Amino acid sequence: MLKENYTEVTEFILLGLTDQVELQPVLFVVFLVIYLITVIGNVSMILLIRTDSKLQTPMYFFLSHLSFVDLCYATNVMPQMLVNLLSKRKTISFLGCFIQFDFFISLGLTDSYMLTAMAYDRYMAICKPLLYGIKMSRGVCLSLVATSYIYGFANGLAQTILMLRLTFCGPNEINHFYCADPPLLVLACSDTYVNETAMFVVAGSNLMFSLTIILISYIVIFTAILQVHSPEGRHKAFSTCGSHLTVVAMFYGTLFWMYLRPPSVASVEQTKIAAVFYIFLSPMLNPLIYSLRNKDVKRALRRVIQEKLFVN
Repeated sequence: MLKENYTEVTEFILLGLTDQVELQPVLFVVFLVIYLITVIGNVSMILLIRTDSKLQTPMYFFLSHLSFVDLCYATNVMPQMLVNLLSKRKTISFLGCFIQFDFFISLGLTDSYMLTAMAYDRYMAICKPLLYGIKMSRGVCLSLVATSYIYGFANGLAQTILMLRLTFCGPNEINHFYCADPPLLVLACSDTYVNETAMFVVAGSNLMFSLTIILISYIVIFTAILQVHSPEGRHKAFSTCGSHLTVVAMFYGTLFWMYLRPPSVASVEQTKIAAVFYIFLSPMLNPLIYSLRNKDVKRALRRVIQEKLFVN
C-alpha cells in the first residue's frame, strides 16, 4: 500500500466485552468490586509477608512477588476498562495502547517464571530438605526473582518493537477490552507473518518450558511424598503444594487457550472470556487460594488481627 493512500492511526477504540449499553453500568460495578478485592487481597498478602517474621522464608518471598505481579497485571488493564465502561467514546491513545501491550506481555512472562521458581522451591523443600538452606539462600532467591523480571520485560520490549514495525491505517476498533496482540494483528495493514510467528514461538516456548519445569518438579515431589510413611507427613506435604498447583492450573489453562491459536475474528471473540478469567479473576483469587489453604498465612492473619484490634 502506498504511503499517500492511507492515514496512520493515532488512537484506538476498545469495543470492550459487550456493545449492550444497558449492561455496562452493571459490568462497571462488578469489575470495580473485583478490582478492589484484588488490590486489597494482594496488598494485604505483600504486607503480611513482609512484616511477619514467621513468613520470612523463600516460599513466601516468591509469593509476595507473585502478588505484586498480579496486582500490576490487573492495574495495567482494569482502570482503563472501568473508565471505558462509563464513557461514550472508548478510546486509548496509540502510545497508551502499546504501553499497555508491553506490560501485558512482560508481566505475563514474569508471572509464569515466578510460578516456576515457586515449584523449584517446593521441590528443594520436600525432596532436598538437608540442602534447602544452601540451595535456596537469599542470594539464590533474589537471583531467581530478578531473572524473572528481567527476562519477562526484555521479551515484552522485543514483542512491542515488533508490533510497532507494523502499519495501522484503519479501522482502529480493537475487538477487546485491552490492547493485546491477537486483536492488534487483525487490524494491521502490513504483513503480520513475522509477528504471528514470534507470538507463537515466544508464547509457546516460554509456556512449554516453564510448565515442563513445573510438571517435572511435581512429578518428583509426588514420588517423594508417596514414599513418606506417615499419613500426617504426606498430608502436610500435599497441602503445601495444593495452593500452588491450583494457581498453576488456572494460569496455564487460560494462557494456552488465549495464545496458541492463529489470530482471527472468531478466536479474538472466544478469548475474551478466557482473558477475563486470566486478567481479573486469577489475580483476585490467588491471595484467597493461598490464604484459605495455608495454615501459616491464616495464623499470621490471626496474629495481626489480634495485635491491631485487641492489644488496646
